[in-house]
Amino acid sequence: MSTAIAIDGPSGAGKSTLARMTAKKFGFIYVDTGALYRTVGLFTLRRGVGTRDAQGVAALLPEIHIEMRYDGAGVQRMVLNGEDVTDLIRTPEVSMAASDVSAIPAVRAFLLDTQRDMAKKYDVIMDGRDIGTVVLPEARIKIFLTASAAERARRRYRELREKGMDVEYEQVLRDIELRDKNDSGRDIAPLRPAEDAVMLDTTEHDLEASFELICDLIGERLKNGL
Repeated sequence: MSTAIAIDGPSGAGKSTLARMTAKKFGFIYVDTGALYRTVGLFTLRRGVGTRDAQGVAALLPEIHIEMRYDGAGVQRMVLNGEDVTDLIRTPEVSMAASDVSAIPAVRAFLLDTQRDMAKKYDVIMDGRDIGTVVLPEARIKIFLTASAAERARRRYRELREKGMDVEYEQVLRDIELRDKNDSGRDIAPLRPAEDAVMLDTTEHDLEASFELICDLIGERLKNGL
């Protein structure tokens, strides 16, 4: 029987990086569910449809074919209608679009089976905002990863600058705070910890220390059969 580990948390908490590293260490498949919503958001922006237009976005869904592929290094690649959009979905504009479309019930239903099918077939570490509460409520291990908004903005700012994007820290912080508000306040699957999730705040920890914390937690739970 496959094992699922759910890692939830707000934007910029380091979920994707830590989940990818942890999956590699434990030999699990890494599934970045946020990338699915970002891909839908990108397609919506390209088509010129308002990302909060529920009917308009829902009408686009039959035109969207998303694949999650893995390269030789085990890195998840997002393919939209045959085009690799892995890097294109990481811009601030697409990030906000993802937050908007993720609040649309039709979009969540469209992507739900894709996520659950992965967990049925493989041992997975899946990260997102409602994995432990909605997508995989029976996940063996649930973690809620967070950090202060200021620290998350600093991390995201460095990441975007390293990719050559011309961004200002203050704008990145505003985007982070707005997305927190949108994700936590939406009616459908709001961002919140599962009741049985372990809380990990990485504000005071660098990547290496955070990785050690999460690996210790998962290793102990797997060893004890929890």
